[in-house]
Parts: sequence; structure tokens; C-alpha cells
Amino acid sequence: MIRAIVFDFDGLIFDTETPEFRSFQEMYTEHGHTLDVQIWGQWVGTDGSAFNPYDHLETCCGRSLDREALRSMRRAKYEQFVAEEQLRPGVVEYLHAAKEMGLKIGLASSSTREWVMKYLDRFDLTGHFDCIRVRDDVAKVKPDPELYLQVIEAFGIAPHEAIAFEDSPNGARAAKQAGLYCVTIPNDVTRELPFGPYDLRLQSMAERPLAEVVAELGRVK
Repeated sequence: MIRAIVFDFDGLIFDTETPEFRSFQEMYTEHGHTLDVQIWGQWVGTDGSAFNPYDHLETCCGRSLDREALRSMRRAKYEQFVAEEQLRPGVVEYLHAAKEMGLKIGLASSSTREWVMKYLDRFDLTGHFDCIRVRDDVAKVKPDPELYLQVIEAFGIAPHEAIAFEDSPNGARAAKQAGLYCVTIPNDVTRELPFGPYDLRLQSMAERPLAEVVAELGRVK
């Protein structure tokens, strides 16, 4: 029986990942290089320690660059792109449906609490979540399962009684290692990345009602 759903944040509820990639991609283009999405994918859904895009750009250019200037330019581009974003389709409907179904609602994000809360508050979503766990709460972020395990422990349920919703390979790996069912809903960047095991893949939450997804995975043995 499914008793809870747990959402990732970046790229799933609100797509910060595509603006982030676009901003770095433009920075690379201005220096005569291309940022490969497969290389970038090592970073998505985790804490960024696997890949430093500034180091990589310097390697591509074969010289040191003014990182302070690069960061300032890149950040301005990101803010421009992210201002154009809205919640991903179906998010609000899933949150309301989960409440109507009596499901616990969790959030497990590799980002900082400050980062996550800024956007949850912007879209008035904070009150929907019964448990929020972020980078500040754990020793290791995704693909380590600790974030998901903390949410499950807070809910007092077994991992197989929850469904995780993820947009990235690192996030899906964390969810499956924690023992949750996992529905992947890639965004414009992550749909090009190779995923490991998951239980169901959707183009968006608007594709299928939550009740239908819960019923399908609840039958899986």
C-alpha cells in the first residue's frame, strides 16, 4: 500500500536545471567551446562536486580565466533564464491530489534549505509538505539514499510504501537505493541523460493523474 509520495525539487517541481545549463552553455559558447550535456549530467541532482564547469572551461581553453567575472556573467544569465520559468505541469494538481488521497507528502533535495525555500515560498508551496529534507540535513546528498531514508523515517513507514518523483539519474538512483518506487519525469536537460533503474517514466505530471500512478505502482510486487 502506498502511504506517501516524495518529490525532488530542482528540475522536477521547478526547473532550475535547464536555466542553469543554458547559462553555462552560453558562457562556453562565448569562449569558443561547447558544454556537453553528458558531462554536465554528472552534476545534475547532486552537490556539484563531481564536475566543476569553470575548471572544465579552463581546460578547454588551455589557460586561466577571470573566474569572478565569469561567475558574475553566468549568474546574470541564470537569473534572466530562471525568471521565465513556472512550475512544471501537473505539480500543483499532484500536491492537491495527494492531500485528498490522505498521502504524506515529502521533499528530498540535494540543494540547500535556503535555495529550496526561496522557490517554495515564491510559489506558495511550502505548506503542502509534511517533511522537507535538504543538503543541510545529511552527510551525503544524492545519489546517496540518505535524504530519502530520512523522509521515510520521519513518516514512520517502510520504503516500499512510498513513491519518489525524480528528474535526474542521480536522484533516481538515490530513490531506488533507498527502496522507494521511483517515477522519473525528466526535464529538457535530463531527458538526454542515461537513467538506471526506475519503475515508471512520464513526460510530465500532467500526463497521468496521481491516483492512476499510485494504483499502478501499488500493484507492483
